[in-house]
Amino acid sequence: MTLHVETPLVESRTLSLSSGRSVWLKLDALQPPGSFKMRGIGHACETYRARGARRFVSSSGGNAGLAVAYAGRLLSVSVTVVVPQTTTARAVELLRQEHAEVVVHGASWQEANELAQSLVGASDAFIHPFDDPLLWQGHATMIDEVARFGLKPDAVVLSVGGGGLLCGVMEGLDRHGWGQVPVLAVETQGAASFNAAMKAGHPVELEAITSIATSLGAKRVCERAVQWSRESPIQSVLVSDTSALDACERFLADHRILVEPACGASLALAYEKAPELEPFSTILVVVCGGATATIDQIRQWSAKFR
Repeated sequence: MTLHVETPLVESRTLSLSSGRSVWLKLDALQPPGSFKMRGIGHACETYRARGARRFVSSSGGNAGLAVAYAGRLLSVSVTVVVPQTTTARAVELLRQEHAEVVVHGASWQEANELAQSLVGASDAFIHPFDDPLLWQGHATMIDEVARFGLKPDAVVLSVGGGGLLCGVMEGLDRHGWGQVPVLAVETQGAASFNAAMKAGHPVELEAITSIATSLGAKRVCERAVQWSRESPIQSVLVSDTSALDACERFLADHRILVEPACGASLALAYEKAPELEPFSTILVVVCGGATATIDQIRQWSAKFR
């Protein structure tokens, strides 16, 4: 028994036709709290509770906090989540629905994270949103499910924020002997901490997050993500906020699932027939999800770019 669920793996007829290749979707937007985060965070929360934790403390702009709050409710462990001021009212509402204590602090996740870490007491466990080997172990289970299904993709497309999903997928690929399957790591311009780290050869801190894809808003990617980029064929790809938003709307129409711009960034590659997809015939796109954006908000953001 796990806190996450096994999610559907489906071939998208629409995206296959628009991209000119076979596009498969790992629909982790259908995890109970709305994103892939449930896999790793559920595993971490179960592990820390077994070690005696009586409260979970986390820092998150939305999805990681929601996963912690959901896990805490199911495990009967109290939860405190510190969120930055950029967090949407929708995200705060969803956190409180899960009975989490919500503290709003700081202009970015970094400031919220500093406060969260200062709140951790002797009987508490700090649940990092992306930089913890327990998270990567949990996220890797999505590749286990793909392997059980019998699909070996020519390439994997996923979004990168702090690097937790990337590390988990790489761990999963590696343990199935698929370490040489190329991974296209997608970010929006203005939230490209992984791209900056790839250029520098080590994690670097962005001055600010200027993208509307705030779920990608880690100013510094985790060290393990950069290490994976040295060991495996990972390509950094950037898309515009407009592309990510358009992909969200098109995906909702095509698949009746609403995702955040952070997830739309990956979907944009298939919708726009990105040249980076050209060498591959079978592509796996991780539909990582996101529960904190509404369609009205996505359309308001889109209107700013018109």
